[in-house]
Amino acid sequence: MKQWKKTTSLLLAVLMLTALAAGCSGGTAATPTPAPTAAPAETFDLAVCLASNPQTIDPALNSAVDGAVMLQHFFEGLMKWTDDGAGNATLTNGQAASYEKVENEDGTVTYTFKLRDDIFWSDGKPVVAGDFVYAWQRLVTPATAADYNYMADMVVNANEIMASEAEPSTLGVSAPDDTTFVVNITYDCPYFLEVCAFPALLPVRQDIIEANGDQWTFDPATYLSNGIYKMTEWTQNAQIVAVPNEYHYDAANLGPDSITFKLMDDDNAILNAFKAGDLSFIESVPVDEIATLKADGTLTVVDYIGTYYVCYNTQKYPFDDARVRRAFTLAIDSQYIVDTITQTGEVPATGYVPAGVADAAGAGSDDFRTVGGDYWTAPVDDATYKANCDLARELLTEAGYPGGEGFPVVEYLYNTNDRHRVIAEALQSMWSTELGVTVNIANQDWGVFLETRKDGDYYIARNGWIADYNDPITFLDMWLSTSGNNDAQYNNPDYDAAIQQAKSTSDPAGRMAAMHEAEDILMGEDWVLGPIYFYTIYYCKDPNLQGMYYTPLGYFFFGYTSLAE
Repeated sequence: MKQWKKTTSLLLAVLMLTALAAGCSGGTAATPTPAPTAAPAETFDLAVCLASNPQTIDPALNSAVDGAVMLQHFFEGLMKWTDDGAGNATLTNGQAASYEKVENEDGTVTYTFKLRDDIFWSDGKPVVAGDFVYAWQRLVTPATAADYNYMADMVVNANEIMASEAEPSTLGVSAPDDTTFVVNITYDCPYFLEVCAFPALLPVRQDIIEANGDQWTFDPATYLSNGIYKMTEWTQNAQIVAVPNEYHYDAANLGPDSITFKLMDDDNAILNAFKAGDLSFIESVPVDEIATLKADGTLTVVDYIGTYYVCYNTQKYPFDDARVRRAFTLAIDSQYIVDTITQTGEVPATGYVPAGVADAAGAGSDDFRTVGGDYWTAPVDDATYKANCDLARELLTEAGYPGGEGFPVVEYLYNTNDRHRVIAEALQSMWSTELGVTVNIANQDWGVFLETRKDGDYYIARNGWIADYNDPITFLDMWLSTSGNNDAQYNNPDYDAAIQQAKSTSDPAGRMAAMHEAEDILMGEDWVLGPIYFYTIYYCKDPNLQGMYYTPLGYFFFGYTSLAE
């Protein structure tokens, strides 16, 4: 199958992954001169499709997986994900040549990173430690309004800054010189190094952002990055094109001469483009094509640490009542959805934190979901589903809506996508049949949908969360009352207290106990969400494309791919 193009000129391309680029350049190192290379007779121009137009590709502001994948290609953090040789991503040093960790007597921990001496921005200026200082301070500055500001909440004074109780300059980061970046954190955070590879904590250029404001990401002339690729084009709702960053220390080992991120949301059009050879990698296919694509080996299914769920607006009537939220959750036939709609090995959810997330305190178990148990019984057969629905109807009656009587017409919102549409239609039918309520369904384009959900302008909305690192807190701290990712508008002081306890102790058993307590409140008491299934992820890839690697956090890496002869 033809899924690549040979041309005599560089084509459009864009890569995706996690990392940010920060700060005020101004180091003393000389600007490098890229070594001249002979123009190749043929070029390898890779085209992939992850999703439609991203909401943002600003490292601090992105909160979606598709944007994160692109960022991983454009930027590089202190740490980065590299291929382990078997197609899986492993965490290694990135812009940092080395680091030292010191546990202090007061319980705080100091990390000292020594930067490489050959790191540069895509305009040839050196990357300096001050770039990281600026990026990390920008992330937690309230005016930035970053959904992921809490990713840095283990850093000294971060929480005070986010609460407008301290100045950004007091954040526990410093640059003693251009090649030394020091971070002081409040406790021995077990996932801190993974955070150092996360997009929100990646460096950005202070001079560029201050000169161009929130428009800096849209123009290749101002979208300066320090990763393996740089952007040369962003045609809205069409494509983002990337080419190798000639100033990157590993530029000589890159594969594609360009990566084009096609921005599409029509699953039929995406699949047709793949079959025609215009796309070498896709993540979306029509629901009615899944069985055929699995059978002929075109569709590959891999692990994905995440949960697909419905999100209730807990501040909006009638979903301000936990009994209503629980009733709607119990009326979901998740087994039907995974068997007849998704069809790619998903497991019906019986909690929020998915299977596959480590639990350091589990007696004889290393899985948080196994230790935490089930909050309801998965509808594995008709009898179980009937029992769930009987209880759901009782709850709705207790809430004042016997048989659905008097329940207002509400709306379920999802983003344009064939799978999401079919699931929305199934949910609409289940809620109508089992609860006697009327739920209209509506869809929006991806970027608009994200903004609507964030603003709380909905009743029920499709949602999903993929782990940012392998620790339960990545699923739980997003529901803090102050979190920018708290789309449910949830506010419970007891929940906040449990999360803060988990994030303030280095004791593994204490951390896990606090997180189980938090999930008990979230799901066992308040029923804030309606988890449907634990994810897998599927894709179609040109069989001749080799060298792609992947992490179950959802990042695909294309920068070192090639085509088999």
